[in-house]
Amino acid sequence: MPPKNAGKGGGGASKKAEQKKKEKIIEDKTFGIKNKKGAKQQRFIQQVQHQVKHGGNKSARDLEKEKEAQMKKKEDKKKELAQLNELFKPVQQLASKGSDPKSILCAFFKQGQCGKGAKCKFSHDLQVERKSEKRSAYVDLRDTEESGGGPLDQAALLEMVEKKQGKLKNRPTSEKVCKHFLDAVENSKYGWFWECPNGDTCVFRHALPPGYILKKDRKRMEKEKEEISLEELVDRERAALGPNTTKVTLETFLAWKKRKLKEKEEKEKKEADKKKKDFNAGRNLGFKEIDMNSLMSDYKEIDTTGSVSVAKPDRLQQLQDEVALAEKSEAEAVAEENAEGATAGAAASVDIDEELFDGDDEDLDDLEEQLEEMTVT
Repeated sequence: MPPKNAGKGGGGASKKAEQKKKEKIIEDKTFGIKNKKGAKQQRFIQQVQHQVKHGGNKSARDLEKEKEAQMKKKEDKKKELAQLNELFKPVQQLASKGSDPKSILCAFFKQGQCGKGAKCKFSHDLQVERKSEKRSAYVDLRDTEESGGGPLDQAALLEMVEKKQGKLKNRPTSEKVCKHFLDAVENSKYGWFWECPNGDTCVFRHALPPGYILKKDRKRMEKEKEEISLEELVDRERAALGPNTTKVTLETFLAWKKRKLKEKEEKEKKEADKKKKDFNAGRNLGFKEIDMNSLMSDYKEIDTTGSVSVAKPDRLQQLQDEVALAEKSEAEAVAEENAEGATAGAAASVDIDEELFDGDDEDLDDLEEQLEEMTVT
């Protein structure tokens, strides 16, 4: 009697045999496993059953290798991401003194690397830069508090100041700009959270006058000025001379050079003649020693034998002494003449009584005789 399902190719018998074979393999691979009800063992058994029934005959070692390869791939991705984050890590962010950190966007959050969350002192709102409107340095907010915060023109501002003068009668005011406010604006610290160290009762203005330029802006403007190169300067000066000029060639340059040298020689000759005249006239106070030596070349002693002898070393000093002595003698003569004139004038102005001196000649003769006797003894 033929086996059942023989006409159909024996498919049923082969399936049962294959199923029994798979169950036998599963039983062999899971044989000896203790505590089969544990979670780890159950996962292993399920993997073995899945491999035997659906994925072929992979061993546990192959499965473990695949698992290790997947874990290694994940670790490599993490390391690569960490290296990229380290390379593109932003600089440590710092808030300037007096500014609100929440008005500054966190640089780490912007790159998706901030892990502090709500504890971060910087803002994690990407729209914070658009929301933060800069505080105007040309308007004093104390003048606009009562106007509802709206913009004020010059007339409205003056009217507001006049209204507030009634409240400020007991407090002195000044039109000068507060130095603390000016320092804050210069150092870019002025903003909505800035407060004057003098408080709200500061008598000075917290607004820049119209058209005021900050020091930092002045420096920037000076740097941005166009610097003219040497070539451009030469071209500009050449164009300013006009078309009616002489073209510079070798011949014209040599002629100009010769003329300039001649003018220089004539000028030096005139100066030398002038100095010589001043020296001969005795006006030697402003001369240097070099000039004196050159001017005294005419006073060298000439030997009759034909050889020129060098002047004495103290010849210059001797000449200067002679000039000084001559000037002194002239001054003394003038002073003596003035004194004689004054004495004669005084004598002429006084009347002398000659009778007072009569009879004194005999006394003078006696005095001479006494002196002769004293010298003899």
